[in-house]
Amino acid sequence: MSANTVPTAPAKRGALSRLYTGTGAFDVVGKRKIWYVGFGLLVLVCILSIALRGFNLGIDFTGGSQIQMPTAGANGVVATTQQVGDVYQRSVGMEAASIQSAGTGSSASILIRSEALSEAQVIALKQALFDAFQPLGSNGQPSAEVISDSAVSGTWGGEITRQAIIALAVFLVLVTAFLAFYFERSMAIAALVALVHDVVVTAGVYSIVGFEVTPSTVIGLLTILGFSLYDTVVVFDKVKENARGILGLTRRNYSEIANLAVNQTLMRSINTSLIAVLPVIGLMIVGVGLLGVGTLADLALVQMVGIIAGSLSSLLLATPLLVDLKMRDPKYQQQAKRVAARRARQATARGAGTDAPEATDDESIAQELRREKALSAAASTPARAQRAAGRPQGKSGRPGGRPSGKRNR
Repeated sequence: MSANTVPTAPAKRGALSRLYTGTGAFDVVGKRKIWYVGFGLLVLVCILSIALRGFNLGIDFTGGSQIQMPTAGANGVVATTQQVGDVYQRSVGMEAASIQSAGTGSSASILIRSEALSEAQVIALKQALFDAFQPLGSNGQPSAEVISDSAVSGTWGGEITRQAIIALAVFLVLVTAFLAFYFERSMAIAALVALVHDVVVTAGVYSIVGFEVTPSTVIGLLTILGFSLYDTVVVFDKVKENARGILGLTRRNYSEIANLAVNQTLMRSINTSLIAVLPVIGLMIVGVGLLGVGTLADLALVQMVGIIAGSLSSLLLATPLLVDLKMRDPKYQQQAKRVAARRARQATARGAGTDAPEATDDESIAQELRREKALSAAASTPARAQRAAGRPQGKSGRPGGRPSGKRNR
């Protein structure tokens, strides 16, 4: 290269290219105060909604009445949820809590759940349903007796909630023990905070939207915790891999190592979340929009909100919180000071007034890390050489009198 040749700057990569390559171009950890404020406000809104508005509990929790009838009627007429809802509203004077279709073929039936009805209301409703649809009995003739009614007790929903709370507590304890054993205490604390965030936000969205809380909602809430934990473990495993031997290196501090791990797993997290959310969206469109099954709406909403909240908390909350916890350790604080001092010396040598690292290419950084690790490993070589020097030498002049392979004559 001639003296007049000006070095060209490296081509600037686009956002999508940097997202796929995962070279640490997105400063996620460095903007953690913004994420803390955003997540804090979101959690505060959800808590206020839960405290002030509460939940729209289904009849499984509050109690009520349940009416069931076959869908097949006289003259081949098949009752739909919309038709049944219209008859119910004309007879009782209000909308039902939920109307669902269950079963297929000759065993298909319509299930109506509503608030507790009086005996007179139940009799009037059953007569109105029979007049409108003429449901067929087992003998193939219209019969009012095939329309059954029952009272639903709220104790069943309460028992499910109790068992769910116990399951949640056991799950959190086991998760804490696993993360503390497999990773470390700081990672366990950060993961637990992210899990609590996911539970509060999902419950808060249900309170804000006003969707009916059913046993399916409780089961779905427990399901999304596993997804959130999986996403967090993937990111933490990469952080653990990048941070191996970091206290002996001066290329990057722990914050930068964690930010690199987030960038390296960012595309994987996005793809996993999209693949998980798309079937849930399909469940909402097909199950709710086409079939009109309310239970599927409850299950789909809690899963969709939980997946989105779990992905965001794993990347933007758990990892930054882990960095803050780790940087309270004096060892990592000293390592960060050594990194800053090294960059200051390099900046002074280059005659520039910046403390940024001189290398931005990921391959050059990897080569530097390998060189530093090799130098660190070579530092223990003299001690091994001294121990070897103290061994008795054999006739071949080799330490320890090792045979040379030649026969002594």
